[in-house]
Amino acid sequence: AMHGHEVVMSQHGAEALELFRGFEPDLVVLDVMMPELDGFAVVERIRAQSEVPIILLTALGDVADRITGLQLGADDYMVKPFSPKELEARIRCVMRRAGTSQGPGSIAGGRASHVVVVGDLSVDFNRRQAFRADERIRLTGMEFSLLELLFREPGRVVPRAEILEQLWGYPPRRAADLRVVDVYVARLRGKLEPDPRNPELILTMRGAGYRFRPE
Repeated sequence: AMHGHEVVMSQHGAEALELFRGFEPDLVVLDVMMPELDGFAVVERIRAQSEVPIILLTALGDVADRITGLQLGADDYMVKPFSPKELEARIRCVMRRAGTSQGPGSIAGGRASHVVVVGDLSVDFNRRQAFRADERIRLTGMEFSLLELLFREPGRVVPRAEILEQLWGYPPRRAADLRVVDVYVARLRGKLEPDPRNPELILTMRGAGYRFRPE
């Protein structure tokens, strides 16, 4: 056990997928550099069947790797080398934000159940689910937390740095950190917007951040 977590480990991508199916973990930490199947392939295959939180480990200079991993469905990344304490803090933050329980760590923690409806999109904040018409939209816990943050004050421009700090728990130290937010917004648009290239719900305010367009 690591800091109270039960841990299973694998050196190979294919074996990691087998372990994932058998063990059904609460969170997955993946190195991009793995033999047989690399971390990207494993992220993609896990995301095809599960919304489990995923943290990707990448090399120092590979900004492109981080973006690719997030686009494929990872929730966060850590740049090597890092301390076990840093990883533990990141695990705690991602699990809190990705959690399906309405604990005090949830942005909506303690709030009475309510559903927001925008056109044919409905968002149930208590169950942390979104629907288009009657069809459920598959969102990861982190994607839902981003949706929740933007919905909380419709019309307010939320700066990218604020989104990063609220959801990922750290301030931007370099420009690449803010790309995490952009990739996540693009992922959310891809699932919510009828035409993600011409968004009607989540609007970009150039140089300022993002805002949810109130009806």
